[in-house]
Amino acid sequence: MAGGRDVKRRIKSVENTRQITRTMELVATSKMKRATDRVHAARPYADALHEIVSGLYSPGLADRYPILRRPEETKRAAILLLTANRGLCGGFNTNLIKQARTLMADLRGRGIETELHIAGKKGIAYFRFRGEPMLMKRTDISDHPTVDDAESLIGPLRDRFERGEVDAVYLVSSKFKSAMSTPPQTRELLPIRAEGEASSADVYILSPSGDMILDRMLPAYIRNAVFTALVENAAAEQGARRTAMKSATDNAGDVLEHLTRTYNRARQAQITQEIAEIVGGSAALE
Repeated sequence: MAGGRDVKRRIKSVENTRQITRTMELVATSKMKRATDRVHAARPYADALHEIVSGLYSPGLADRYPILRRPEETKRAAILLLTANRGLCGGFNTNLIKQARTLMADLRGRGIETELHIAGKKGIAYFRFRGEPMLMKRTDISDHPTVDDAESLIGPLRDRFERGEVDAVYLVSSKFKSAMSTPPQTRELLPIRAEGEASSADVYILSPSGDMILDRMLPAYIRNAVFTALVENAAAEQGARRTAMKSATDNAGDVLEHLTRTYNRARQAQITQEIAEIVGGSAALE
């Protein structure tokens, strides 16, 4: 019954695989719940800060605060790509890498020189294989990103923008909508674009001085944008992994059902053959 033994061995292997994928699905579900809570906690502050800063631009402020400058021509742009350090999360990393490649092709097609900064092993491995130079390669960002992590990523790029070494900074990350929807997105972090000019009705009472507030708020705005992206990326990764592992578990169940039917047919055929041999032997003895 060599065929039956082979099928039985495959059944055991698929059962072990299903147990692993089921466990990974449960772990991803637990992590996604905590990551989702962090996303919901981070969004209101990020939205309020964006609403305030996006209406601050004026030529006078741009002269005093280099972070508000708007180059007349974009000659060099930096792309900050956020990917995961681990796989087994469906097309999560592939979609992010594809988004970054599309952005690079678009910028280079317009004659803009680009430089690549990546956080995440999967993105680094892909572009290293492609021979694409990377100015920053970070693999130390965990599933629980902090504000310090965000500052370490964007701080050097923000400083270079203020010195005029780069004219634009783009962020490629995932937008967490739900466990089933984590589309990649591209956001232009610098220069800061106003969604609407501040009206004369916008009156602020500032304490301490306006200069002190702007000195702290403008860098905080960019830092918080990256922190929010890191938090959403972590939640999106767990959501994608949960979906992928659930699909793998369901597929393993379908394979087991098919293998079980195959094994039962092989076992039935073997038993029928043995009965036929016994009956034939008995008839021969008579």
